[in-house]
Amino acid sequence: MKIPRQNDALPLGIGLQAVRANFVPGLIVQMTMIALVLAYYYYPPVSAWLVRLAGFKARWGYGFSFVAAAIAGGVLPELLAVVVLQRGRVRRENAANLLFGVLFWGSQGMVVDGFYRFQAVLFGPQVDFPTVVKKVLVDQFVYNPLYAAPFGLAVFEWKNLGYRLAGMGRVLTGRFYKERTFPALVATWGVWFPVVTMVYSLPPLLQIPLFSLALTFWAILFTWINRRNQ
Repeated sequence: MKIPRQNDALPLGIGLQAVRANFVPGLIVQMTMIALVLAYYYYPPVSAWLVRLAGFKARWGYGFSFVAAAIAGGVLPELLAVVVLQRGRVRRENAANLLFGVLFWGSQGMVVDGFYRFQAVLFGPQVDFPTVVKKVLVDQFVYNPLYAAPFGLAVFEWKNLGYRLAGMGRVLTGRFYKERTFPALVATWGVWFPVVTMVYSLPPLLQIPLFSLALTFWAILFTWINRRNQ
């Protein structure tokens, strides 16, 4: 997530700046997801392709979620970095970044899968307006602020500290949540609120495939934006 660094700015202001900074790539992801959902319901070739993805998801379960998220968030962005941004030159840090990305995003894909299953039990598997609204609200205002954002930032903080525990205590403080997690939440809401709405607008077996596709576009766009000036 691209969060502008402004030590004197209020957390909400930092988050809103991040929303503006990420507006174009976020809009691309949102429009792509909307197009896919509409195509599923109204364009048979795309619908058939997505149904095949749902078949793989039904067959492989959490394994599908791990592999799909690992490829989307770990493999493709690093491949893009090597091929496009590094002009085909492999660096030592690419292997470390690849391993981290595969393990982190793969495991989080399984967590998201479990969360989607929990929501289906809690609110039902049907796709209608009240059910979608409930799932989106719980996703964005319970799961995201209580787990996804703070855990993700903590893991990346650990990575940035060289995988050392020294200094990690600050991620558990209210100051860290206010200054780092809350701005990231605001930026996330600006992009992912429409995306998860599209995710929950599909049958349960297609939710993880669509989430993985969204993560693919998101991760590739941000790899390009955040590394091209390095």
